[in-house]
Amino acid sequence: MEILHHDDGKKGHFKAIEGDKEAGIMTYTYATPGIFTIEHTIGNPEFKGVGLKLLDRAVAFAREKNLKIIPQCPFAHKMFERKPEIHDVLAS
Repeated sequence: MEILHHDDGKKGHFKAIEGDKEAGIMTYTYATPGIFTIEHTIGNPEFKGVGLKLLDRAVAFAREKNLKIIPQCPFAHKMFERKPEIHDVLAS
């Protein structure tokens, strides 16, 4: 599975592609400089675990760029509650 990333400086998304099918997408917008808000995560039910793969890529991006994340979408919020190992990128 390939995770594509698009960022225009105001908003962006991570898109999971498997072959010629879109497996899922996670969208975000920049809340303030240094912080982005994960707004939506949509996974194709044919691809189990795609949401976590998208979140892992978003966390890696935040770490690479020294950014923090506001997990607004219910999926991302739930995963941040369950995974203390990613709290280093959680916006306070």
